[in-house]
Amino acid sequence: MSKIYYPYHSFREDLKTLTEKIDKKFDAILPISRGGLSMGQMLGEFYGIREVYAINTIGYDKSQKLDEVLVFNIPKLRDANRVLIVDDIVDSGDTLIEVLKVLKAEYPTITFYTASIFYKPIASIEPNWWVREAKGWIEFFWSEDLK
Repeated sequence: MSKIYYPYHSFREDLKTLTEKIDKKFDAILPISRGGLSMGQMLGEFYGIREVYAINTIGYDKSQKLDEVLVFNIPKLRDANRVLIVDDIVDSGDTLIEVLKVLKAEYPTITFYTASIFYKPIASIEPNWWVREAKGWIEFFWSEDLK
């Protein structure tokens, strides 16, 4: 599988493009840790939203996909009606599906929206908003630049 380095300047421009696509309002932002954390922080600043939480998942061991996705560190979404879930990539869709399943069970009255920078059309779920089609393994700057 080809590996593609994804630098900060592309991330910044793609995040701007994502904000132009998002056409709904939300009360909180929920990045999926770790890939969505940079997105969550920057989008929180952009939208002036202080309610930026995080949820953790484990679905990969390095580049090896695991048999199931573990979801933990479920935040207390106080007074939220609409929440934007963000992640860097929707690859198979398994992580996003599991996160939505857990959150909808915990918070059945909240409306959840989803956004990512990258999306693979073979995924079992498509985020509400995305910017780029993933073609290969993405090496994100936040994983590579301190090596």
